[in-house]
Amino acid sequence: MDIQPYVFFNGRCEEALKFYGEAIGAEVIFQMRYKDAPPDAQSQMRPGTEDKIMHASIKSGSTIWMASDGHCDPQATFSGFSLSLTADDAASAEKYFNALAEGGSVTMPWQATFWSKGFGMVVDRFGLGWMVTVPEG
Repeated sequence: MDIQPYVFFNGRCEEALKFYGEAIGAEVIFQMRYKDAPPDAQSQMRPGTEDKIMHASIKSGSTIWMASDGHCDPQATFSGFSLSLTADDAASAEKYFNALAEGGSVTMPWQATFWSKGFGMVVDRFGLGWMVTVPEG
């Protein structure tokens, strides 16, 4: 069994995927736009959303997660969860933390903790929460 996050960016998916590619090395392995879907009389496409991303699969490290523009509502809201990024070493983790924080807000500064050589929490420029850590050991 796999459990994969599916994140809806409400019209900013392409921008988000480019940002995550630069910030954490995320790689889009599949992408489909709304205009690529077969016509569906039961579900009409909103005008102006033809080039928006209907579905994308993204590889970050060994994880595959998914994203979409969703219904392209004005503002994406993410509450009740954060994505947790575990890096191989403290230098990489801090680099990812700083990259994700660019244009966002830090909710817990990067620091050593009693459980880790480095841990920090950030809400990125898209409103998505991240917990970045390096495993102790």
